[in-house]
Amino acid sequence: MRGDQLMTVDQVLVELGGVSRRTFYRWRELGSAPSGMKLPNGEIRIWRSDFASWLESLREAA
Repeated sequence: MRGDQLMTVDQVLVELGGVSRRTFYRWRELGSAPSGMKLPNGEIRIWRSDFASWLESLREAA
């Protein structure tokens, strides 16, 4: 994705204003977290555009 960037879980948590890592991974288990990819080393990365779309979907749901 040209012009997009990958975010770490820590970056996502900061953007969310302090959501805990445990909560984020629980959201992933429930299928309600932004979509991401698992790297070969096991770390999760999320495209910033997917994160922004996910946030927008939460606003629409509210």
